[in-house]
Amino acid sequence: MSAPSAPKNTPKVTEREARQVAEAAREQDWHKPSFAKELFLGRFRLDLIHPHPLPAADDVRRGEAFLARLRDFCETRIDSALIEREARIPDEVINGLKELGALGMKIDPKYGGLGLTQVYYNKALALVGSVSPAIGALLSAHQSIGVPQPLKLFGSQEQKDTFLPRLASTDISAFLLTEPDVGSDPARLATSAVPEGPDYILDGVKLWTTNGVVADLLVVMARVPKSEGHKGGITAFVVEADSPGITVENRNAFMGLRGLENGVTRFHRVRVPAANRIGPEGAGLKIALTTLNTGRLSLPAMCVGAGKWCLKIAREWSAVREQWGRPVARHEAVGAKISFIAATTFALEAVVDLSSQMADENRNDIRIEAALAKLYGSEMGCLMADELVQIRGGRGFETAASLAARGERAVPAEQLLRDLRINRIFEGSTEIMHLLIAREAVDAHLKVAGDIIDPDKPLSAKAKAGANAAGFYARWLPKLVAGPGQLPRTYGEFNPSGHPDLSAHLRYVERSARKLARSTFYAMSRWQGRMETKQGFLGRIVDIGAELFAMSAACVRAELLRSSGDHGREAYRLADTFCHQSRVRVEELFTRLWSNTDDLDRRVVDGVLSGAYTWLEEGIIDPSGEGPWIADADPSETHHPNVRRIIRPS
Repeated sequence: MSAPSAPKNTPKVTEREARQVAEAAREQDWHKPSFAKELFLGRFRLDLIHPHPLPAADDVRRGEAFLARLRDFCETRIDSALIEREARIPDEVINGLKELGALGMKIDPKYGGLGLTQVYYNKALALVGSVSPAIGALLSAHQSIGVPQPLKLFGSQEQKDTFLPRLASTDISAFLLTEPDVGSDPARLATSAVPEGPDYILDGVKLWTTNGVVADLLVVMARVPKSEGHKGGITAFVVEADSPGITVENRNAFMGLRGLENGVTRFHRVRVPAANRIGPEGAGLKIALTTLNTGRLSLPAMCVGAGKWCLKIAREWSAVREQWGRPVARHEAVGAKISFIAATTFALEAVVDLSSQMADENRNDIRIEAALAKLYGSEMGCLMADELVQIRGGRGFETAASLAARGERAVPAEQLLRDLRINRIFEGSTEIMHLLIAREAVDAHLKVAGDIIDPDKPLSAKAKAGANAAGFYARWLPKLVAGPGQLPRTYGEFNPSGHPDLSAHLRYVERSARKLARSTFYAMSRWQGRMETKQGFLGRIVDIGAELFAMSAACVRAELLRSSGDHGREAYRLADTFCHQSRVRVEELFTRLWSNTDDLDRRVVDGVLSGAYTWLEEGIIDPSGEGPWIADADPSETHHPNVRRIIRPS
């Protein structure tokens, strides 16, 4: 069945226009230092993360008290098997979370919230996500990207007074940006918000609206047309979910996160008061991206919880299961997987805790750190779950219900693998995260030399940029030749007697950071304006930076635990093992910067798209159903029943 390539109401934009929209939404300036930004520039600023920042005593007291209550709730009130079986979170569980204050973890106490720090909010998500990833997703979507965070950062006092008390206690929120034909390319956003008197009239369709099926309040991104008195542009609105004209047309079902209340929401002539607009017209994408700066930390936090559970199950199972006369853990092939899970869980927790504490202190700009945490956590979380399934063998592939039915422990390893898979797509796919982080990583270069490679800039601008670039690189490049990583006793405090030597790993990070910066500069010199098309290269650059950041965080966390007397020796061993594993990955990535199949891959893709290899597809039957690849999203009246689910109070 043939179908149009895109819904007919979707705006048509060029590649350059799409990039311009994304660039305009970026935070343009750096007002605070950034460890990760410096790392990509070849400057290893250990002083920005060491000594490891610590939460205030009162924050610890309040956070630990809530975690204790939440743990009791999770152990006594949540049946994760029931949620998986029935594909929904029971009303009584959601009401219990409301009574516990879990909807207001990040909301200021003056609005009825708990006012937890980012550190303890993430610990809470890791805890609840370990028993039910669907509940973790519900709470995260509500507070990390839903209405509370944009209001906290950009809302008026009247909006905060009106909505935050509701959001802290009774109302669930959802974030609506994606559309059937609009994902990570917001320039093509089709949902409109047309000014009409004191209101805006919303029309459009939103896809994959996490929490959208059960939400009471929505934050909606819509395009305001430019007109007299209206700047226009993509704009954020708070919308009451029960407004006339809103229909939840479908509750989507996925390979994992079966309890996720995610749907398709249609707006047909929905009237929204201008007082519900968050920020000025045209600021919607900037609001969304700024919200995600810390909001992205919730996802890797739940990956930390998943890693801890993988380690527990791997330890218990591999000590009991015997093959060829000894526990499988004692076989090197399995032991290597257990070591990877343990070391990676330690490092990932170090990354999340460090980034979260820096967010709480607000001393550093953590936009790159949070993005790296999301990227690294989602990728490593999936790998750890996959390794657990392999360690469990056939039992890893078997469902928990089937295991229980034949008398064995109901271990939902395959469910974890399915549940975690979405994290590589949620809140920016791995491929988009690579490009987003790469853009920030080369920001300093583009500021001094961007006009040189911009084909639309006049010769006078190119000449001026050339002079500026010459001065910048004359100062910067010589610093990439040598550094403290070449001195054998640097970072000596990370080499205490009787412990593994972590100082050697930090010296490696320092040397590798300079090598990474040199590689980036060489690539920009070689490809210039075509650099943005070299996504394979940029992805590897970012992956190297992620490994170096994780190594740094792991070492700093190990030293914190040693100095506080809290499992210091074991922490040093885990950090040392992780760094050795990470160094192997880094060396491979450096090799693949210049030795890869990128050009060959492009030629094959050209052939696939031109139909040159259709013969290779012969001999199969496609079980796919009929229908268009992308559903039409014309902003018209619905023809579907409203499947919105109202959570009834207990």
